[in-house]
Amino acid sequence: MNKLISIIAITSIIFPSVSFAHQSSGGGFLAGLSHPILGFDHLLAMLSVGVLSAQMGGKSLWSVPAAFVSIMLIGGVMGLNNIPLISVEMGISISVLALGIALTIEKKLAPILAMCFVGFFAIFHGYAHGMEMPHLASPTWYVLGFIAGTAGIHMAGVLVGIVASKTINGAQLLRYLGAGIAGIGFHLIVI
Repeated sequence: MNKLISIIAITSIIFPSVSFAHQSSGGGFLAGLSHPILGFDHLLAMLSVGVLSAQMGGKSLWSVPAAFVSIMLIGGVMGLNNIPLISVEMGISISVLALGIALTIEKKLAPILAMCFVGFFAIFHGYAHGMEMPHLASPTWYVLGFIAGTAGIHMAGVLVGIVASKTINGAQLLRYLGAGIAGIGFHLIVI
C-alpha cells in the first residue's frame, strides 16, 4: 500500500499533468481523490475505519483498511459498469452509524470479523464512487484517485487512534468521537 501511494505521489510531482488527467474535460485523478474527501459521509466512515483499526492494534492497523480499500474497488467497478445495487445511499448512511457505534463500544473484534464488517460497507462506498465518476473522466485515473483518497483518510484515522491511545483519556475521547459519528449517521438515515 505504501509503495502505491509513493508511486502516485512521485508520478504526480514528476508529471503534474497526470494528476490533472482530463480535468478540463470533467475528471481524473483529482476528481477521484476529492470524492471521498469532500463527501462528508464517506469521510466519516473512512476515518472511522482507520480509528477502529487503531483501536484493534497489531496487524489490524493495515489489514482492516486494506480490506475496505480492496472491496471498495469491487464496488467501484460495479458502479462504473452500472451493475444494480439497491439502497446505496442508505448503505452509506448505515455505515456511518454502525462504524460510529463500533468506535463507541470499543470492543476488539476478531480481525476477520472486522474485515468482513468494513468490507460489507465498502461495497456501498465504492459503488457510489464509481457511479459518480464524471462522464468524461479517465476511469483508471479516477479509480486511482478515489483509492488514494480513501487510503489517505484511513491513515489519518489510524493516526488519530494512535495519538489518542497515547494521551490521558484518549480512549474515552475516541468513544465520544464514535458517538458523535453515530449520531451523524442516525441523522443521515432519518433525513
